[in-house]
Amino acid sequence: MTRLLLVAAGLWLLTAGAARAESCQVAIESNDLMRYNAHEITVPASCAEVEVTLKDPGNLSAQVMGHDWVLARDADMSAIVNAGQAAGRAQGYLPQHDPRVIAATGIVGGGESATVSFSTATLTAGERYAFFCTAPGHAATMHGRFVFGAGTRVALAK
Repeated sequence: MTRLLLVAAGLWLLTAGAARAESCQVAIESNDLMRYNAHEITVPASCAEVEVTLKDPGNLSAQVMGHDWVLARDADMSAIVNAGQAAGRAQGYLPQHDPRVIAATGIVGGGESATVSFSTATLTAGERYAFFCTAPGHAATMHGRFVFGAGTRVALAK
């Protein structure tokens, strides 16, 4: 019995370590209706780096209904979206080398995905961060809250 408990505890520790490693990886979906499938992403402060994968299971091409995933401080969202509009399609609706942008994927369309990895060294627990799409008009419905310093969680949109 004791041996069985030791084996079970060892297996639990192994799976707990795997779950902790995966908690720094997040997948989010965009769609043809200009929506993300999540309105909040939470990652623990123990993550030195976060990997976000944006998937678009839709049918429309990136030229017709492209989406990206951009992370910035909440207060910078509107200014970045406006600067993205000025940058235009050729720049992926994203201001180039803008220090306010913490992380960003490229534009994806139906059936495509993009992944971005970023260091959390500049993130502060308790600071208000937002993720959003910079394609024209999309940020009005395609935005959410990014929380750093709590347990991993992706709150799905209703």
